[in-house]
Amino acid sequence: METDVLIVGGGPVGLALALDLAHRGVDFVLTEAGNGQVTHPKVSTVGPRAMEAFRRWGVADAIRSAGWPVGHTLDIAWVTAVGGHELHRLSLGTAGERPTPPFTPEPEAICPQHWLAPLLTARLGVHPEGPVRLGTRLLGFTRLPDRVSAGLVDGAGVRTTVHARFLVGCDGASSLVRKACGIDAPERHRTRVLRNILFRAPGLGDLLGASTALVYFVTEPGGLRYPLRSIDGRDLYRLTCPAGPADAVKSVRRAVAPDVPVEVVSDSTWHLTHRVASRYRAGRVLLAGDAAHTLSPSGGFGLATGVGDAADLGWKLAAELAGWAGPDLLDSYESERRPVALHSLEESHRNLRRTLDRRLSAALCDATAEGERARAALGREIAESDPVREFDAPDTHFAYRYASPVIADEKGVAEERGAADEKVGAGVEEAVPGTSPSGADPWWNRTAVPGARAPHVWLGPGRSTLDLFGPEFVLLSLGRGAPEGLVRAFADRRVPLKVVRCDDGEVARRYGRPLVLVRPDGHVAWRGAAAPAAPGRLADLVRGAGTTGTGAGG
Repeated sequence: METDVLIVGGGPVGLALALDLAHRGVDFVLTEAGNGQVTHPKVSTVGPRAMEAFRRWGVADAIRSAGWPVGHTLDIAWVTAVGGHELHRLSLGTAGERPTPPFTPEPEAICPQHWLAPLLTARLGVHPEGPVRLGTRLLGFTRLPDRVSAGLVDGAGVRTTVHARFLVGCDGASSLVRKACGIDAPERHRTRVLRNILFRAPGLGDLLGASTALVYFVTEPGGLRYPLRSIDGRDLYRLTCPAGPADAVKSVRRAVAPDVPVEVVSDSTWHLTHRVASRYRAGRVLLAGDAAHTLSPSGGFGLATGVGDAADLGWKLAAELAGWAGPDLLDSYESERRPVALHSLEESHRNLRRTLDRRLSAALCDATAEGERARAALGREIAESDPVREFDAPDTHFAYRYASPVIADEKGVAEERGAADEKVGAGVEEAVPGTSPSGADPWWNRTAVPGARAPHVWLGPGRSTLDLFGPEFVLLSLGRGAPEGLVRAFADRRVPLKVVRCDDGEVARRYGRPLVLVRPDGHVAWRGAAAPAAPGRLADLVRGAGTTGTGAGG
């Protein structure tokens, strides 16, 4: 069997990459060892930047309406036990009441993995009608100069050889693909062994009433420090706790004060690791998602980072397969995405340390005056530690600016912003001080800086500037005509370009220049007050041929 791209792994990131390739008309096969059903959901929240990508792929509305009750609170509560003493609360409203932030048309959505994976799989289609092959695992692969030959086996033991132009490993933290390529993923912080207990507790929400929350940080001196989370907004919950031999029901009852029925659905031990692969590419084999980076779940940046990988890699693979990519384009995937993973890893680790480093009084749970004082003191400490940063962090999702050889300054040459593969936060710029709250319109949505995500501006009811970008490069013309030389330079190189004339004053104010070139992933490639002096050089640079392009047309 032959295909252009073989995706190994049908988790959220593999499915996201498949959606992007399908959006671009690229032939691919996705192989997933499981049956497409998730019995123990790890991912629950889809962040706003990932939701923008899902909007481009046409599935955002389905994700938002997958089943989370719009009237269920999104509050975060720190408690000695669920239904016990409350120490602090972040009041975040409900999905139905919470206003849409000014900087995005797609606020975060609650869609746990056991809803998300089947939804995305169904949208793509399962073999033989679609490209997704469930119950099929990778045996191994051979890298050749012009292809990758991979051996697959299905549940019936039938073996297949797939010849693909490219292979993308989206096969998780213990990635067979990464290991087969000899790519290291060094540990950046100490690994922790934790336990997730998925359970049903019918009637718990009714008993809690106004003290219900989306996430409860069970905080007690006996060792519970981690979240207990509502998974479906009804009776399904997940408790994270230190690994150990304790009976699962007893562990849940220690974390939940009301006497309600408890049914354990699943109980698993897992390793919380902090790793980023030293390389994202080995020839025609690339890595994405947890195969490339593993983060603490504190902050929910793992899925967001993986979906960002898919959005960056998809259009570059499509360009390579269509024949118009230069030699630097596919390499820019690593130079753009790896710094984002490093930054997200450190931000999530700071959130984790904020929780773990709190010193808890032995009297915290006591019904005594000393216990009351201990709880009041801890509540003040939590409130003063900027806890909202973990749950409302738009800067982490949006405020990264790619520094790569395919981003041009206003003169049409590559920006010199410093190579910083190992520097955590390279290419990531943050508001100072702290982060931008979701109710504000942050700096990164007020100007179209090369390398950054193009700003969101409403063009009409339900229509955003983000909806202008997708299959091809877009030259946004704000108040002047499109420069013929640049249009011709793209055409000469067979680089797809669409010119969009926009006379909206607010768009012109935010984008800051009359001409803005936006890439197929929605990031700004170049902007200028006038046509570039050498349009051919600019066209070559943004397609990854900046050092080897012919310069034809300019």
